[in-house]
Amino acid sequence: MKSVTIDWQPAQARFEAHGGHPGQSIVVNAPHEGAPTGFSASELLLAGAGACSAWDVVEVLHKQRQRVTAIQVRVEGDQASVPPWAYRHVRLHFIVTGNRLNADKVRKAVELSERRYCAVIGTIRGGAEVSCVVDVRETDPVDDAGGALEAALPDATA
Repeated sequence: MKSVTIDWQPAQARFEAHGGHPGQSIVVNAPHEGAPTGFSASELLLAGAGACSAWDVVEVLHKQRQRVTAIQVRVEGDQASVPPWAYRHVRLHFIVTGNRLNADKVRKAVELSERRYCAVIGTIRGGAEVSCVVDVRETDPVDDAGGALEAALPDATA
């Protein structure tokens, strides 16, 4: 079971979330007038979907020995205009960059995450339509990060 604790910090007009990793926290904006103090709770849901799905894509492509050097996910959500302002549609736009990537494998990795692996998307799909767009970009061989993904993940053959 996953668990987070949310602490209200009235002096800062915000909340702070703590999860299962000691010393790690996220500042969450408390709705109020004035400057934002952190992410809104609704933005955190979108961030969770993007990060969850991106990690799935990283793992799938690593196992396929694709040379990914960067992944960026832009997540947009359309909310209802009346309370509780539920998301009606969530769109994830993946930009996957690498050296000699197989575009079909990249698209399949995103599809696997969206339909099978990402817990956050699976939960959102219960109330909102979810769609994904994938852009595959080639890294300039001169600027190639030298296998940044391979260095970040354990050996898939181990």
